[in-house]
Amino acid sequence: MTHAGNRDKATRRRAERRGHMAESLAAWWLRAKGYRIVAKRFRSPQGEIDLVAVRGRTVAVIEVKARAERDAADAAIGAAQRRRIARAALAFLQRHRAYAGFDLRFDAVFIVSGRLPRHVPDAWRPDF
Repeated sequence: MTHAGNRDKATRRRAERRGHMAESLAAWWLRAKGYRIVAKRFRSPQGEIDLVAVRGRTVAVIEVKARAERDAADAAIGAAQRRRIARAALAFLQRHRAYAGFDLRFDAVFIVSGRLPRHVPDAWRPDF
């Protein structure tokens, strides 16, 4: 393997570790706010969900973004990604029928170094 290939692999591993740490911090923050985490890194053919949390009769599908600066974190969830997350949310609900009657909401948690996590409830609404 070339040096560039090794460097790319190392960069991906660091990004994945950073993502796992951000998701763990987000889960901790949400638990402190009274949410129960019911799934981490839910995967389906339609897409992936970082966290699924429940509070009351609401299922919150949560995208976690870790960035160096707050503005970069806010802009990090694009339209195509929102569509994949929404499709994955429907797959989650099909597999977990116990949540069928719950309200579904799409949240974001932004992790910026040196700051407390920022939870944005109802960060977007899917168009399905």
